[in-house]
Amino acid sequence: MLQSITDHSEHPFEWLDVTDPDQEELASLTSKYALHESSIKDWLQADHLPKYEHVGSYAFIIFRIHAEKTAVEADTVPELTDKVAIFMFEDRVITLHKHEWSGPQQIKENRISQHGCENTHQLVNEIVKVCLSSYEDPSARLTRDIEYYEENMFLKTRKASLLKGLYYLRRKVEVTRRVIMLSHDIIDRIDSPEQSNTYTRDTRDLYVKLHSIYDTLFENMNQLVMIYFSISSQRTNDIVRVLTVFSVFFMPLTFIVGIYGMNFKFMPELDWKYGYPAVMIFMAVITGGIYVWFKKRGWL
Repeated sequence: MLQSITDHSEHPFEWLDVTDPDQEELASLTSKYALHESSIKDWLQADHLPKYEHVGSYAFIIFRIHAEKTAVEADTVPELTDKVAIFMFEDRVITLHKHEWSGPQQIKENRISQHGCENTHQLVNEIVKVCLSSYEDPSARLTRDIEYYEENMFLKTRKASLLKGLYYLRRKVEVTRRVIMLSHDIIDRIDSPEQSNTYTRDTRDLYVKLHSIYDTLFENMNQLVMIYFSISSQRTNDIVRVLTVFSVFFMPLTFIVGIYGMNFKFMPELDWKYGYPAVMIFMAVITGGIYVWFKKRGWL
């Protein structure tokens, strides 16, 4: 579906936005606006990462925006992000995307009129800024998720599904962080020394802010995973410690029982009248002695 967001009657440039074109529409666009075959091939590649390049008479940009809806276990670039292709000519901008995107109307209503875009470079700057903004809400959700897992690890009983959730959360942070990092070249081209202004610097500031947020989230996730394994190891050590204490109590008792369980005919205490109670008292004394020793050592 093709719609004209702006035209030459209102602005010094034209903006065409195309949503999920079929082969016929794509062929018509390619022919009418002389779009290079390699650019179309890059756009059709579902997992293509961000890029900026000059192709003939236009600059070609692929920017990935965060998907509005993602599955709980989404952990790949196509699952977490949607691709927006931008063709920037001197007097025209064409945007292509597979899924519905509210960006064009938002830019038209809130940015073009307010910021007074004078050329396609300024328009593309606004498009990139809106694309970057799509990562702000997901970063807040990821922060809440990390806090949830921290609370469950430290304050509640550890569940078997916790590690699986940590894995997918870490993957989301890692993939999103990588996409933002790879957008650095686009921001450099948009906010180049020759074309830098207040609005392009705002875009760079937003990029730096998001880069910092996702770096922090990534570090927090790595620490959280390490803490998870440390807590698991500590709990295992506690269990082994309890079992070891029990085994120390029973080792001398088992040794005594083993001796008196031997069926030799001439055992000294075999016919002794007080043999049984004496052995029981002796075993109780040993148990008490071990308990007192453990208490003094601080092991109980």
